Amino acid sequence: MLQKQREGMLVSPHERLTNDQVSLVDGISRELLKDPGIVCHNVRAAEVFGNAGAEVEVTSDAFRVRLLSKVVDKALASAPSKIVLGARDPENRLVLDADEPRVRFGTGAETNFWLDVQFDDFTPQFTREPGTIERLGKSAHLCDNLDNLDFFIRNVNIQDKEITAENKDVNKFFVSLNNTAKHVQAGLTSLEALEDIVRMGHIVAGGKASFDCNPVLSFITCVIKSPLEMVDDTASKLIEISKHRVPVVISSCPMGGATAPFDELGMVAQVNAEVLAGVVLGQLVAPGTPVLYGAVPVRTRLDNLNDMYAAAEFVHYNLDCVQMARFYGLPCYSTAGVGDASVPGIQATAEKMLTLLSTPAAGAQYIHYAFGLLERTNVFCPEQAILDDAHIDLVKQTLQSHRVDERRQKETLSLIREVMGSAQRTYMYHLPLPSRDPVYACYPLEDADGGALLAAHRRYQEILELPRNVMPIHLQQDIWSNIPGILATAMSR
Repeated sequence: MLQKQREGMLVSPHERLTNDQVSLVDGISRELLKDPGIVCHNVRAAEVFGNAGAEVEVTSDAFRVRLLSKVVDKALASAPSKIVLGARDPENRLVLDADEPRVRFGTGAETNFWLDVQFDDFTPQFTREPGTIERLGKSAHLCDNLDNLDFFIRNVNIQDKEITAENKDVNKFFVSLNNTAKHVQAGLTSLEALEDIVRMGHIVAGGKASFDCNPVLSFITCVIKSPLEMVDDTASKLIEISKHRVPVVISSCPMGGATAPFDELGMVAQVNAEVLAGVVLGQLVAPGTPVLYGAVPVRTRLDNLNDMYAAAEFVHYNLDCVQMARFYGLPCYSTAGVGDASVPGIQATAEKMLTLLSTPAAGAQYIHYAFGLLERTNVFCPEQAILDDAHIDLVKQTLQSHRVDERRQKETLSLIREVMGSAQRTYMYHLPLPSRDPVYACYPLEDADGGALLAAHRRYQEILELPRNVMPIHLQQDIWSNIPGILATAMSR
């Protein structure tokens, strides 16, 4: 069994809800799963639920599934509390334990636009470009070289003219896997691609047995369309992914004020019910399938109906959902580092730090959307990803556990007495410090010429010049020979 892994950040979790309030949310969610229940558009899912003891009613255009608590409890009992997300480099493995608030950060979204940044006399010029295979490869390569990024969720929507619904999945997974040795995750455009993607994972990992121990890729499914409606094609994807026992996120993404209540209790109860419905389906199909509790609740702007990430309610929703995941013993897929601003700057930094200092403090094991996103989740900017990496490093330092320990009493007294007995009475002459704090602390992207954005741009150019961490050529050729649909342009990216 592989033992290496990325360490992550262990926190003492901040809890917004009391135990009684967590039980209240759980109770309301269970009531919702019974009445009104889930509107289910997938025949196989309705059969799975019915065979497990749920009440299934046939309506004119769907099924009404009423999940009883005994069905929910049985499914939760089979869902593992600890799961492994593997990686091409075993040192990048992630071990997510619901009982351990150890936080990891990664990318997310599937942005349609790439924000190119160029400088004219130290003034930034921004150009929006479409997502392509080449840009997805650049993004994966960049993320492979960001120290605080622990996993890679495809973050660029590849829109090359050669990309079709049939070949999109194999190309986005291949380009991602071939440009980063960290864990790779994405959703499925087409269910027909699932077998090819899983086979690709087996090749990269070194066979099925190796993949089972070190699953180098995983999936995201948003099986519920809020409010409380199970989507036909996504339910089919979840069923088939579960049969393969590949790790899968059960994600729910309601918008407060549009597809979920504005208020905190209503929103959290609904999103919790929706996640539970997906978890139950996956566990009924294949008990023991590794699942992540994926809550991505947002606030709605009623003037334009856009989702809002830079809102206090967004923080409240997410903190609560982290607690609900812990209550059920499920690793938590959560959200931080998203901004509503369209370009890097003060607004983007303030919005991102609002969530980067809150959601990780709650102890979510797997935080996506944390690198490079602007304009909500519509735009990816590589320079912004570098800024986010620097800011996450500051967040980690801020949230690290305290080091106030009675075992250090003697050395602390000795140090202060030594300094007071010296001529200078200045601590800098008495290094190293017992706490081992950084001696030369500063903002990580200082730049005398043009500020942090210019420094991030220069760092991005340096990373582009680094050799890519691609798979060995024999693995690439093996994938090319055995996985249909991979484009020649993908092989070179």
